[in-house]
Amino acid sequence: MVNGSSASASEIVAGALQDYKVAKLVGEKTFGKGSVQQLISLDGGAQLKVTIARWYTPNGKNITKEGVTPDQVIGLSQVDIDGGVDTQVNAAKKLLGL
Repeated sequence: MVNGSSASASEIVAGALQDYKVAKLVGEKTFGKGSVQQLISLDGGAQLKVTIARWYTPNGKNITKEGVTPDQVIGLSQVDIDGGVDTQVNAAKKLLGL
């Protein structure tokens, strides 16, 4: 299960599982945080954050640019949440045959 709050390491794992076809992703497109930053200390106590690398899925998808789109896109609305219904969990359970 992924959504817009899935970022960085979770996107790398989700993208790899999807690319290697060992898992089906359910939910919403991920955030798109596939970069690695490094802090560089400057004079006077300031710091500069510099992007030093970008993450790609095994098949070459740029996570930063595209995020990871699930195999089964299932939204979760506030109405569902307020009603105690989790459409994403229900879809994942159905996919697993539960």
